[in-house]
Amino acid sequence: MPFHKVVKSDSYFSRYQVKYRRRREGKTDYYARKRLVSQAKNKYNAPKYRLVVRFSNRFVTCQIVHAKIQGDYVLTHASSRELPRYGIKHGLSNWTAAYATGLLVARRALRILGLDEKYAGEEEPTGELTFTEPLGDDEPRPFKCYLDVGLKRTSTGSRVFGAMKGASDGGIFIPHNERRFPGYDPEAKELDAEVLRNYIFGGHVAEFMEALEEEDDERFKKHFSSYLEDDIGSEDIEEMYEKAFEAIREDPEFKPTEKTKDWASESKKYKQIPLTYEQRKEKVQKKVKQYAQKYNIVADN
Repeated sequence: MPFHKVVKSDSYFSRYQVKYRRRREGKTDYYARKRLVSQAKNKYNAPKYRLVVRFSNRFVTCQIVHAKIQGDYVLTHASSRELPRYGIKHGLSNWTAAYATGLLVARRALRILGLDEKYAGEEEPTGELTFTEPLGDDEPRPFKCYLDVGLKRTSTGSRVFGAMKGASDGGIFIPHNERRFPGYDPEAKELDAEVLRNYIFGGHVAEFMEALEEEDDERFKKHFSSYLEDDIGSEDIEEMYEKAFEAIREDPEFKPTEKTKDWASESKKYKQIPLTYEQRKEKVQKKVKQYAQKYNIVADN
């Protein structure tokens, strides 16, 4: 028999399904996940933590997660929807909001672990590349985790690195370098700390507000209408974020929102309770009587 090469055609690949459901759905990069989850054998039962950063159209979500055989276990999480409590009511998905959310989840995680007083991080961020260093032999080592970007593009200046910078300045040790921060010059291979600090304190938003106000006042009023309602101008942006970062450090505890209704009782209003046999029988007889009365039918006894 001569050798016959099996050529996989388009019809084959249109029917071919990969092994994992989340890979089929384009939700999980298993190549990256394997390396973020797998732990050295000499570190038996030592969890390998990940800083999971995800974005929606309106909010940023950060979680500290580690994997178990049963699935991922979330140590703590923070969302930019919590930021209005700290004074940030606008732009809850921009670069600075991502930084604030990363800072919030870091301070929250360290408080849970009892390391918040030992590792304060960068209380006055300058935009320089900094890492959380160990305190000494007799002190606990800094909490370490790795950045999990999911399927987000890791281009230079991406918001995902804003969340990472916030968590790093919050006192968590995350291995990284300066090459993906805004302000990095690939030719000179240097980071302009002033540009990065500008992003941390919302300077890029303030610059855009000023430029838009000069060029198109009508568009400016429409675009920043919520800012103007709260009397926030371009000169107030940096002060607003400074106060928010201080407030996050003072009280990073999670506080659930107050529910306006008792939703458990609300949902029970519409719950259908199964009828007993006697009740169903009675219901049928009632319908028979109504039908007979409607059409003047004399029922035979």
